[in-house]
Amino acid sequence: MAEEGAVGRRGERAEEGLAERGPGAAFHMFVLMEDLLDKLKLLSYEEEALRRHNMRPLSRHYFALPTNPGEQFFMFCTLAAWLISKAGRPFEQPQECDDPNAVISSVLSQLRSFGRPVDFPPSKLKTGCGEQVCYVLDCLAEEALKHTGFSWKRPAYPTEEPEEEEITEDDAELTLSRLEEDVAEEESDNEENYIDLNVLKAQTYRSNMNDTAKQEEILQSTTDAAEWNLEVERVLPQLKVTVRTDNKDWRIHVDQMHQHKDGIDSSLKETRGYLDKLHNEISRTLEKINSREKYINNQLEHLVQEYRSAQALLSEAKEKYQEGSGGVTERIRVLSEITEALEKVKQETEEKGSSMTDGAPLVKIKQALTKLRQETIQMDIQIGVMEHTLLQSKLKEKSNMTRDMHATVIPEATC
Repeated sequence: MAEEGAVGRRGERAEEGLAERGPGAAFHMFVLMEDLLDKLKLLSYEEEALRRHNMRPLSRHYFALPTNPGEQFFMFCTLAAWLISKAGRPFEQPQECDDPNAVISSVLSQLRSFGRPVDFPPSKLKTGCGEQVCYVLDCLAEEALKHTGFSWKRPAYPTEEPEEEEITEDDAELTLSRLEEDVAEEESDNEENYIDLNVLKAQTYRSNMNDTAKQEEILQSTTDAAEWNLEVERVLPQLKVTVRTDNKDWRIHVDQMHQHKDGIDSSLKETRGYLDKLHNEISRTLEKINSREKYINNQLEHLVQEYRSAQALLSEAKEKYQEGSGGVTERIRVLSEITEALEKVKQETEEKGSSMTDGAPLVKIKQALTKLRQETIQMDIQIGVMEHTLLQSKLKEKSNMTRDMHATVIPEATC
C-alpha cells in the first residue's frame, strides 16, 4: 500500500509538472508519436511485427488519441514485447487473455533495466493511449535502434546552382518592348487611343538611318509646334512605362531596409528628446521622494521605537499565553481520563447492586435444577432400558449356545 501511494504521488507530481510546462505541453504527445512512428519504420515494424499478428499499420496519431482502448492496449503490449526482444532482451509475447497489470509491470521492469526513469503510475498505460504510452514505446524503440547499431547521419543538402541574370545589351529595345506591352494592354480598354507601334518603330528606324546616312545635312521640321504639343499631351498618359516590381528581388529589400533605417533615425531623433525630458523628470521626482522619505523617517523615529517595543511585549505575551494554554490542555486531558474512570466505577457499582437485589439468578438456578432432575430421570429410564435389552440379548445368546450344544451331542450318540 505504501508503494502504491508513493507511485500515485509521483504521478500527481508528473501531472502538475505537465501543467506547468506551458500550453504547448498538451501537444507534446503528438510530436512524440510522430517520432515513434519514424523509429518504428526504421526498424521495419510492418514486416516483422504487424504481419505476424495480422494487424494494420499505425497512423500518425494512433497512440495520441483514444479510439479503442482494448485494441490500443493490445497493440501497445505487442509492440513493447517486440521492441524489448529487438533490443536483445528475452520477452514472451503477451496474449489477449493475460493479466494487464502483470504485462505492464514486466514492461516497466524491462524499461527500468535499460536505465530509463519511470515517474508515472502504471495505471496510465491501461488505456493504451496518452503521453506515457508514447514515452515507453519511444524509449524502447531507441534501445532497439542502439542494439541494431543504427546511427543518425548528417543530412545531405542538394547543391543549388545560382541563377545567372541575363543582361540585355540594348536597353532601348527592352524599353520599346515594355512600351508595346503597356500600349497593347491599354488598347483593349480604349480603342480610340490606338497607336500603331510598328509605324513608330519604322519611323524611328528610318530617322536613325537617315541620321547615320545624312549626318551632314541640316534637318528642318515641317510639324506645327501647337499640333505637336497637343499630340504629346494626348499620348503622354499612354506612354508611361510601368516596371512591375518583383517582391523577391534583393534590391527591393535593400531599399526597404534603407527606408526603414532612415525612418527609425528620424523618429529616434524626435523621441530621444522626449525620453531625456522624461528621464530628467523621473530623476527629480525620485530625489524628492528620497528626501521626503528621509524626513518622514526622522519625524517618526520615536514612534517606530515605540512600535518595536510594543511588538516585543506582544511576542512575550503570546509566548506566555502559549505556555499557559499548554498547561490547561494537559489538565483538561487528565480531567477527562479521571471522569472516564469514575464513570466506569459507577457503572460497575450499579451492576453489582442490581445483581444483589435482583432474584433473577435464583430463579434461573431453580429452573436449572428442575431441568437437571428431569434429565437424570430420563437418563435412568434409558439406562434401565439398555440393561434390559442387554440382559435379553445375553439370555438369547445363552439359549442359542445350549441349543447348539444339544444339537451336536445327539448325532454322536446315534453314531
